[in-house]
Amino acid sequence: MSDLNSGRGGPVLDDISKKIIAQLQEDGRRAYATIGKAVGLSEAAVRQRVQKLADAGVIQIVAVTDPLQVGLFRQAMIAITVDGPVQPVADALAAIDEINYVVIAAGRYDVLCEAVCPDDEALLELVSTRIRALAGVRHAEIMVYLKLRKQTYRWGTR
Repeated sequence: MSDLNSGRGGPVLDDISKKIIAQLQEDGRRAYATIGKAVGLSEAAVRQRVQKLADAGVIQIVAVTDPLQVGLFRQAMIAITVDGPVQPVADALAAIDEINYVVIAAGRYDVLCEAVCPDDEALLELVSTRIRALAGVRHAEIMVYLKLRKQTYRWGTR
């Protein structure tokens, strides 16, 4: 099997691609040569696979910041109930800069999103004038984060 064959749910990864992803999840800046030694490939082969994984949307290599360290002191999860089609509301939320996470959900809420703002005033403005004003939003419940206990992106490739 090649490194990225398309399967029912998207790309199917071979064991080497999974090992490369695990290496990058430990350290996104790890050198391709170092990864190559760990997975048994050349530096060029690793570079090529990483590019294919990125091009296919399987991985993103980004710098994750601590919001508090960059002046964003208010974070909240916003649970939204929608009247009518959910997709347009989710798309409108995804277009808002302060929102960094949007999922369409099943259950009590139709959409969950995470907002990161400089302060309470900015969160209030976001919720009251932009989110609640969106066509289709019936109810928005705001859950302000008091303390972050865990945040990880190392769930692997199971």
